Amino acid sequence: MSSHDKLLLAGILTAGLLAAPALAFDFGRPATPQEIKLWDIDVGPDGKGLPDGSGTAVQGKQIFADNCAACHGDNGQGGIKDRLAGGQGTLASNMPVKTVGSFWPYATTLFDYIHRAMPYPTPGSLSTEETYAVTAYILSLNGIVPADGKVDKDSLPKIKMPNRDGFIPEPEFDPARLFRKK
Repeated sequence: MSSHDKLLLAGILTAGLLAAPALAFDFGRPATPQEIKLWDIDVGPDGKGLPDGSGTAVQGKQIFADNCAACHGDNGQGGIKDRLAGGQGTLASNMPVKTVGSFWPYATTLFDYIHRAMPYPTPGSLSTEETYAVTAYILSLNGIVPADGKVDKDSLPKIKMPNRDGFIPEPEFDPARLFRKK
């Protein structure tokens, strides 16, 4: 087979591979509203997307011990994974300690992350109430809510995290600039 024939064959194969997805018009099916709802669980900084429910730090202490302490340590410190508590006032130092209490800008982000990605190795296994409780407990470990505090979809977005104003957006990512009408 000449090099011209090989090149022609390669071109035909490439064209076939590129055209194949266009022929897969009946592959799969549209997701049902119920299936979409199962995955539509993201929560914004303003609390949009938070589900109904609530939890207390007192409830969260036991749930944390059962599901989180193995990785994050008792009281959110000293585990094999990220430290969750402490570190306030260290971000400007030579040894910053980035924790929920010292670094994270929004309490709603904590709920969102726990609800979708924790606990390892069974993400999403906590109920909404358990997630609110663990969120309240971690916030209480950082002195952000009282030890007997309660959080829900109304109170969580109102919590002002200690580093809320510590984030300065890069100008190229300014929403006003990104989404302005041309």
